[in-house]
Amino acid sequence: MTGPPGDKCFRSTCLNCKFIKGIFIRTLTPFCCFIINKTKRIKGDSKNKPKHQQKPGSLSAENQQRGPDNVKIRKTYKNYTNYMKKIGILFGQERSFPEAFVKRVNEIAGPDIRAEFVSIDKIFQAEPLGYAVILDRISQGVPFYRAALKNAAMTGTAVINNPFWWSADEKFFNNALAIKLGVPVPKTALIPSYDQPDDTTEKSFSNLAFPMDWDGIFKYTGFPAYMKPFDGGGWKEVYKLHDKEDFFDKHSQTKQTVMMLQEEIVFDEYFRCYCIGGKYVKIMQYEPRNPAHLRYVVEKGPSSEKLLQTIHDYVILLNQYLGYDFNTVEFAVRDGIPYAIDFCNPAPDAEVTSVGQENFDWVVETSAKYAIERAKEHVEGQDNLTWGKYIRTSVNDVPLIGKAKPAAKAKETAKTAAAPKATAKKAPAKKASTTKK
Repeated sequence: MTGPPGDKCFRSTCLNCKFIKGIFIRTLTPFCCFIINKTKRIKGDSKNKPKHQQKPGSLSAENQQRGPDNVKIRKTYKNYTNYMKKIGILFGQERSFPEAFVKRVNEIAGPDIRAEFVSIDKIFQAEPLGYAVILDRISQGVPFYRAALKNAAMTGTAVINNPFWWSADEKFFNNALAIKLGVPVPKTALIPSYDQPDDTTEKSFSNLAFPMDWDGIFKYTGFPAYMKPFDGGGWKEVYKLHDKEDFFDKHSQTKQTVMMLQEEIVFDEYFRCYCIGGKYVKIMQYEPRNPAHLRYVVEKGPSSEKLLQTIHDYVILLNQYLGYDFNTVEFAVRDGIPYAIDFCNPAPDAEVTSVGQENFDWVVETSAKYAIERAKEHVEGQDNLTWGKYIRTSVNDVPLIGKAKPAAKAKETAKTAAAPKATAKKAPAKKASTTKK
């Protein structure tokens, strides 16, 4: 028995076999011969095919003789997906920003970078998720995501924002840091929770004076004042207080929440500023008293260049020291002085229905470009997180600076409507400052 007609068997035993041995050979040899000869014909034909008929990624006989450059091209093609860097976005209920972000990255990134929605089906310790960059929009409200991002960061993912710092940061510390940096902030005092935390007794507070120096605290902040959580956001549990009796009444409603009491800033102008990458700034006139979807709808003319320059410098300074890649800073301007009111918003609102089309376009374009920058700088297996100057100066025993450094002029300024003097913090209207969970 031989192989297919016209093919010479590569086994000499095909026509001269004996009993058992012959059974196997007679059964297998035709199949083996067919496969081997078919392979030889394919290889032989490919050498003679015109270039346009050859398979993508294959090399002609001519190219195969050109040396290592062509071999490198072939390997790059075959392992193309291994070299592609992925940018993911982790989000909750919001839709317009994540969709626009992914679309824009894929439009401008080039063939070696692509963006997508993060997909998680399992998390194993010290195993990567496969993303060079992840833009985090939701982990502040989902502990599982926060833990997963820390694990991803440890394996080399550049997470925007740094999940370790975000977990440690809070508003009262931010105010203290701002003072050290020379950025004006309202006078603020830390207030212990009204109820004892779980699993504690009166003996757990041996170092806390009772009663506290309430008169000294009230003299420091003055009234009216605002009481709010020391690490909260989204205008939850924010109270405007008119006197000390009002304070004690509202404080009794806060249960186990640690609060802070803050001086009221009666402002002439109010600004909200995006800061991306610690260098890209969008200064926007903002009206916190309006409904959420109208807070950026304003018609007032631009403010003075000097004021905008000062705000721009403060935004850069605060975000570089805090180490936030994506944040907003709010300023209330009183007598020409911008006071930083809120600058711990690492997942700020970016929905087109609330921020408006112009601001939305800016934040999509800028965040996409910055994510691509981070993907290009990404080094696999290394720490690719942003660590703020506060951490780095502490590690290097370098003192904090006392004033903002000069920066480039603020080029982006949104217009706003004229408005009478208002207060810097207003109670329980919903604030569109953080993303929806």
